[in-house]
Amino acid sequence: MTATTQIMTEADTCRELVTPKLVEAGWGNAPHVIGEQRTFTNGRIIVTGGRVRRGKQKRADYLLYYRRDYPLAVVEAKELGLPAETGVQQAKEYAEILGLKFAYATNGHRIIEIDYTTGTEREVDRFATPAELWQRLTAATALPDPATPHLLEPFNLVSGKVPRYYQQIAINRVIEAILLGQKRVLATLATGTGKTCVAFQLCWKLWNSRWNRTGEYRRPKILFLADRNILVDDPMAKMFAPFGDARHKIAGGDVSQSRDMYFGIYQALSTANEDVFRQYRPDFFDLIIIDECHRGSSRNDSNWRAVLDYFAPAVQFGMTATPLREESRDSYEYFGNPVYTYSLRQGIEDGFLAPYRVHRVITTVDAAGWRPSKDELDRFGRPVPDDEYQTKDFERVIALRARTKAIAKHLADFLKGTDRFAKTIVFCVDQEHAAEMRQELVNLNSDLVKQYPDYVCRVTADEGAIGLTHLAHFQDVDKPTPVILTTSQLLTTGVDAEMVKNVVLARVVGSRSEFKQIIGRGTRLKVDYGKEYFNIIDFTGTATRHFADPDFDGDPARIEEVTIDDAGETIESVIETPPGVEEPPADYTVDTTEVDAGQGEIITEPPEEPRKFYVDGGDVEIIGHLVYDLDTDGKKLQVVKYTEYSGRTVRTLYPTRDALQSAWANPDTRAEVLRELTERGISFEELAASADQPDADPFDLLCHLAWNAPLLTRRQRAEQARKAAQDLFGQHGDSAREILTLLLDKYIERGIVQFNALSELMKVQPFDRFGSPSEIATRHFGGIKPFKEAVSRLQTALYQ
Repeated sequence: MTATTQIMTEADTCRELVTPKLVEAGWGNAPHVIGEQRTFTNGRIIVTGGRVRRGKQKRADYLLYYRRDYPLAVVEAKELGLPAETGVQQAKEYAEILGLKFAYATNGHRIIEIDYTTGTEREVDRFATPAELWQRLTAATALPDPATPHLLEPFNLVSGKVPRYYQQIAINRVIEAILLGQKRVLATLATGTGKTCVAFQLCWKLWNSRWNRTGEYRRPKILFLADRNILVDDPMAKMFAPFGDARHKIAGGDVSQSRDMYFGIYQALSTANEDVFRQYRPDFFDLIIIDECHRGSSRNDSNWRAVLDYFAPAVQFGMTATPLREESRDSYEYFGNPVYTYSLRQGIEDGFLAPYRVHRVITTVDAAGWRPSKDELDRFGRPVPDDEYQTKDFERVIALRARTKAIAKHLADFLKGTDRFAKTIVFCVDQEHAAEMRQELVNLNSDLVKQYPDYVCRVTADEGAIGLTHLAHFQDVDKPTPVILTTSQLLTTGVDAEMVKNVVLARVVGSRSEFKQIIGRGTRLKVDYGKEYFNIIDFTGTATRHFADPDFDGDPARIEEVTIDDAGETIESVIETPPGVEEPPADYTVDTTEVDAGQGEIITEPPEEPRKFYVDGGDVEIIGHLVYDLDTDGKKLQVVKYTEYSGRTVRTLYPTRDALQSAWANPDTRAEVLRELTERGISFEELAASADQPDADPFDLLCHLAWNAPLLTRRQRAEQARKAAQDLFGQHGDSAREILTLLLDKYIERGIVQFNALSELMKVQPFDRFGSPSEIATRHFGGIKPFKEAVSRLQTALYQ
């Protein structure tokens, strides 16, 4: 190895060796772009002990673009002194994430090419040219020659927002499917990942490049179709604004046929009196985009299916947030398998979606069931049938006022202990339950309701325009109220409320697709406004059950289980296993019909007799605090105490106590230990509180939990360090020895963390009396380097 090789860093290798070879191959010459150091994820948001930080972003050394918005290959470069093979795995990982068919790993001299179109991996003497890679790609995908302008049409970037990497993949995959003659296309993207952006850019590229299904030189006729006004009005007014006068909404019988970009809801296209859609020719539209396509239009027996059948000649593109399950099988049978899937799990991992913490709250009646006393009468004087009522029955068959009060009290206390202005949606069983929950929450927050009359609002179909106004204010990030919305079905989907911090489940959600839609109400990030994660507060076991399914694609940061009494107070008892919650019976149907005119929820006419039994008396308590976490394989949720989870995690990372001690004693490697533990959700403050060991050193606490090692307090460690470091103290003068002693005192008081901000620590009492940080190092230790060495030796002595 030459001296030059030894001193060349990765940056030097890129600048002096890799970039010139890329330019030589034709990259960097317009229109082919070299993208250097391109970050394509934001880094997962990690919540630890209530504090938030970002994980590591994914960054490619080079992305090679055939056109400005069309990447073809990724290049992973390593410094010259390393083998080129070192970068192969990372190059492949990035290529697969980015949906690219070509990847390169290089150390500047040697180049390894990974070609997914042929399944080969080989060393080459140069980078392929843009034309060579494009020819390989089009040959492998069998795209027709006229496809090029449609695929390479630039995105519309007037808004300044560049589509994220997964949105670009979805757009290109859909266009490829269309160009290959596929008539029905499906893409699955988690709620909050920008399906509307995908739809807009797809339409823009096809419209601007004049694609149409007949091959004529004209702009296509496109219909954006949904089942609620809110799902078409907002995109039409905002995202699709660049289409200008080409836009038209089909409403009120207005069937203008002179535009290109149409918007409509099923209810307006097919009214009770007339099939408005039949005023257009069956072959009028070239492309139909169906938003939230899992909600009925693709079912064989759906009233709305007639619209899609009538416009069968058009290419039909369905978008959904729901992966294949029994309740969404119709969508997959109609559209086929998705051409692209971006899951909730991946969105959280990439840092584009908010992670969440799940609180499982259990009342006594949900845990053990409820049975009426002998000859008990309800609110209307009716005998309550003698039976064992479970969670699935509450508010459907039997309404327990005490249970609603306990839930409301616990939620109010939760907000008081966290943030009383954190936007919260409470999902209730029906509109009546939502009204009762609203009333309880109003009374429990009367101090704020006095100042903000709309602090708590019910938003269901019955509220009509008033409810939609409340919803609009709830969605507005600059309006403080409403803070709490109670609802039943209306807000499960189609509500873009970025500031939702608490999603409360006061009803059983048996449908996986509905559960994912409900969770989606909180997954949007709004970091600038302090929305970095959200809570799922589950009173019915819904979240616990769905998260326990290994097929669920979004793992919680943590699940806590608490128990509360009838006053809504958390009590200390611990439940070792969560109670099972039964699925709703097969004949269970929610209190809605197909939505009408975009309002979202229609409650059936109330029967002459009350629909359920109302019990106003009795006591209900809320009863444990468990932590649900993934096992070491990251696949299965299991119930563990936080202390048990932490010990297991330490053993996974460090098989022996000596391995942990070796990494911990060195200040440089300790930073990596802390990073790994933080990424796994371990907070020392929280751990010390859970273990009731406030004076223990973090290292000793970890060893105690992992290997049952004896616990030492920080004071005991400091005394041991003074004895072990006598030679260190003897090397310095009185002032230096006093400074080192004060550092040990600070360690006793604050723990090892105080060494992480040494320069700041030296500026405050009692260290500031020895001078500035630089004066302390120079005057008392003979320089910055000797000072750092002395502090490092002191830390090592602590853990000998």
